[in-house]
Amino acid sequence: MTLLVVGASGFLGAEICRQAVAAGERVVGTYHSAAVAVPGVEAHRLDVTDRAAVRALVTAVRPDALIGTPYRYDDWAVTADGAANIAVAAAEVGARLVHLSSDALHAGRPSPYLDDDPPSPVFPYGAAKAAAETAVRAIDPRATLVRTSLIVGEGSKQIQLCRDALAGRAALFTDELRCPVDVVDLAAAVLELVPADHAGPLNVAGPDAVSRAELGLLVARQEGIDPAGMKTTTSAASGLHRPTDVRLDSARAANLLRTRLRGIRELLAS
Repeated sequence: MTLLVVGASGFLGAEICRQAVAAGERVVGTYHSAAVAVPGVEAHRLDVTDRAAVRALVTAVRPDALIGTPYRYDDWAVTADGAANIAVAAAEVGARLVHLSSDALHAGRPSPYLDDDPPSPVFPYGAAKAAAETAVRAIDPRATLVRTSLIVGEGSKQIQLCRDALAGRAALFTDELRCPVDVVDLAAAVLELVPADHAGPLNVAGPDAVSRAELGLLVARQEGIDPAGMKTTTSAASGLHRPTDVRLDSARAANLLRTRLRGIRELLAS
């Protein structure tokens, strides 16, 4: 199988490439600025906002499957338009598409979100991810849309933010609940979905819902850091209009996949 990973230099994209190469697949990966650092990957620079360039690369590679992971937090063109360009190109060559989405497209509520709950974005990044899903579903109804949460693991920005807060260099929100997932588990789940016939949204996140502040305490316990100096705040106090309680119910994924999605408390056990 030839697998094209768009966003192969990113945290998740690189792990997907590592696992696919280890499984003996031909892996082609794209990057925009930071080069792809995974041995065995055929790397190509790509601007996903350039539809002609996306189509040219996909036509040249003719992948059996395409995994789309690129995003830029404050850039609608990359997050939304880029996803549409990828979907168009994949559909033209008949490639199986797995699109990475996010819990950020939900508004937040006291009860967990199911796979088929429609997007309800309340801030620009969430709106861009919702628009990306809408485009992908319209272009390729067979595509899988993986809705995930905070991605953790060695080298994770989320874990580094916790370390910074424990050192007094940043603050962690006490009112934002998420369901962190390990990058290794998530990459394995995504690759498992490539040959599957699941279409539409699928929640793929960890089973434990924690606030960012609780995540900081778990990091402190695992690394033997005194949490007394950890700085905390609330999303409201920071003047940010972002979703707070966003828990993903990943029961369908747990039943569908062989990959076990470990909870953050297990991952960061002492």
